[in-house]
Amino acid sequence: MTGISFEKLGQDGKARTGVIRTTRGDIRTPAFMPVGTAATVKAMMPESVAATGADILLGNTYHLMLRPTAKRIARLGGLHSFMNWKGPILTDSGGFQVMSLADLRKLTEKGVTFKSHIDGSRHEITPERSMEIQRLLGSDIVMCFDECPALPADRTRIADSMQLSMRWAKRSKEAFGDRPGHALFGIQQGGLEEDLRAESAEALREIGFDGYAVGGLAVGEGQEAMFGCLDYAPDQLPEDKSRYLMGVGKPDDIVGAVARGIDMMDCVLPSRSGRTGQAFTRHGVVNIKNARHQDDPRPLDDACTCPACRGYSRAYLHHVFRAKEIIASMLLTWHNLHYYQEIMAGMRDAIAAGRFAVWQTDFHAGREAGDIEPL
Repeated sequence: MTGISFEKLGQDGKARTGVIRTTRGDIRTPAFMPVGTAATVKAMMPESVAATGADILLGNTYHLMLRPTAKRIARLGGLHSFMNWKGPILTDSGGFQVMSLADLRKLTEKGVTFKSHIDGSRHEITPERSMEIQRLLGSDIVMCFDECPALPADRTRIADSMQLSMRWAKRSKEAFGDRPGHALFGIQQGGLEEDLRAESAEALREIGFDGYAVGGLAVGEGQEAMFGCLDYAPDQLPEDKSRYLMGVGKPDDIVGAVARGIDMMDCVLPSRSGRTGQAFTRHGVVNIKNARHQDDPRPLDDACTCPACRGYSRAYLHHVFRAKEIIASMLLTWHNLHYYQEIMAGMRDAIAAGRFAVWQTDFHAGREAGDIEPL
């Protein structure tokens, strides 16, 4: 027993709602995980993130191993204590960040050596080292170390990468060992090739994991191609385990992914957009830096109950953003994370009631009727 389990509570079409039970609390699915790259969700206090409705955060193995280092975090009581987050934490394996360092890395069967983006120092991540780092961090959900090619890529490159990732998945499972109270997720690869995705899924099933991720998407292929892959990829994974789509995405991406059988997602977009003056609402994107808002007394969204919408006007938010005041990032990030969690709660309720298709239609109609501003 790992101490972490998934229970499906309802299904409507392919869309599922359920709960992932952990020793640190339940994760209601579909779930969106705010990203705490460097042991913080930027511009947010941990209790503020919890107040938006988030059950789980994502931490970044690559960034934390470089600064402040996993050993230092372990000495200080682990990541939960270090960042004052009492709920579950999922950590990625570091594979995606290493992929983005294509000019600074060397890939071998053993693992990846790379130069730090901070100071140029050399480091190595292998499946065994990734498991060690995530153990030191104290992650509740640990991700296998994988290799993720950017798309588009030729079939040979994708096949070779997928097969390497499956060998690394086996090594990750062996290095993870027996850790009651913690879970290890495998990561499906295979680009946009259905047969390679099936081969990857079968390899992961044979190894056996506590949950499964669809990896290698949202890396340049576009929404239409991503949805085309999601039309079959989640179905290739075990029905009785949670399914996690990594690095997605915009509200439309999230709703489309849930409609295709995804249970968990993460993305930096709501927090990053908050810091750049973009707010997601029921009617589309509001770009608060635009001059049209400087005399507008309305809230970002008159139906939203977040602090930014309850207490502040668009005119005020425009002013503090233009003045480069820190409160602008705080309020806009809080609003975006609140909105994302409202989407997740709405989908959970709709799936449980057997009304997901109606909810999805209403969601898209609201956005199409809105006054969407240019970015």
